Amino acid sequence: MQRNPTDERKFNRLILVVSIVIPIVVAVLFGVKLPNVEPLSFLPPIYATINGVTALLLLVAVWAIKQGKEKLHQQLMTTNIVLSLLFLIMYIAYHMTSDSTSYGGEGVIRYVYYFILITHIILSIALIPLVLRTYAMAYLKKFEDHRALAKYTFPVWLYVAVTGVVVYLMISPYYVY
Repeated sequence: MQRNPTDERKFNRLILVVSIVIPIVVAVLFGVKLPNVEPLSFLPPIYATINGVTALLLLVAVWAIKQGKEKLHQQLMTTNIVLSLLFLIMYIAYHMTSDSTSYGGEGVIRYVYYFILITHIILSIALIPLVLRTYAMAYLKKFEDHRALAKYTFPVWLYVAVTGVVVYLMISPYYVY
């Protein structure tokens, strides 16, 4: 049974607002440094691990739905959204208490790093409405629309999760603890 079309319009407005507000708030908070607060330098390996777990759970979620395990798929995807929120909170907290770390690699690897980093950032912003819209379609029981959108959302989300780990591994030797 599909839900009311008005519900979809409400979701669309909320998704639009959230998709605009989150990147703006992150950008603003990225420039805020909390004075007299101990740097949270222990967070990067934790949020990199969250990215890795998200990538694995995305793969398990695809397997689950292909096996007809809808409830497991739903639980895994909800978990991935929660993990993404935890990542975002930790990422902001780290950058509000610590100076940004510059990548110290040289030569071609430097260009590889910045390519991965820039595509990771751009796609993570694009991912917000994709994830929310895909989730909303499932919630509204519009499963054909959900499946059609998930074909785009899944590879983008997987790329963002995996490259989050890669970026961390590439920059971690340059962290000052």
